[in-house]
Formats: sequence, structure tokens, C-alpha cells
Amino acid sequence: MKIWHHFNALLLGALVGAPFVARAADESLDAQTKARIEQFDKGPATINVSSYPESLQDYYQVFAQKCSQCHKLSRPINSDYVLPEQWSQYIKRMMYKPGSNIGRADAKKIYEFLVYDSNVRKKKALDAKLKTLTPEERRKQEDAIKQVTGKYK
Repeated sequence: MKIWHHFNALLLGALVGAPFVARAADESLDAQTKARIEQFDKGPATINVSSYPESLQDYYQVFAQKCSQCHKLSRPINSDYVLPEQWSQYIKRMMYKPGSNIGRADAKKIYEFLVYDSNVRKKKALDAKLKTLTPEERRKQEDAIKQVTGKYK
């Protein structure tokens, strides 16, 4: 049954295009989630990454190109996601949406960009979110952040 559901979603995406599928998915959201997304969509749609390491500037271009295929780039830029686990789940969900064309290599680049960016541009929100976690979960998230940021020092 689950396989047929995925097959039908892929077929629908191929027949009518990814933007329609994305809109249909948005229509099934509750009012509170829709309001959150609308707020994210209203914010800035670009990030000044000129001070970021060169490879992350390149990853930003992958992020911008891939993610703007299905929704406004302002959505992930202004979202309240800051933890590596949140970004990982978000990217995996987007990878499997019809028409996203996000492969594993691009997903890794997008993930590394978003984790790094959260550690720089959203540092206060990241620190606040980390404080709400259990010591074990906090250590896990901090290790994931160090794994990414350590590559670019």
C-alpha cells in the first residue's frame, strides 16, 4: 500500500508538475503551521555569505537553486530550524518530493550549508534551542555542529 502511495505521488508529480504537488501538500496543513510558513515566506530571501568559506558559498548556490524550485527561498532562510537534526529531517523530506531533483550529494551540501549558517547567522536561536535539550541530545547536536563547522575553520 505504501509503495503505491509513493508511486501515485510520483506519477502525479510527473503529470502535473512539482509546484502543484507542493501546493496540494500545503493545503493539508493546519492553520497554525500555515501561519508559521507564511511568516517565514515574508522574510528575506537571500543571505549574504561573502564572509563564509568559499566552499560554503558554493553550497549556498546549490541550496538556493535546489530549494527555490518548490518554494520561496525565504522559507528555509527564515525558519526556526537551527539544529542539525531538524535540517537533516527537513532536507530528507524535500529530497523525496516529486520534482525536487535533490540527490544525496546535493543534500549533503545543503545540510552542511544550513548547519553552518545556523551556527553563524542564527547563533542565538541555536544556543537557546540547545539549552532545551537533554544533556545527551545536546551533546549529539553539538557533535554534529562541530563535525560540520570543524571542516571550515
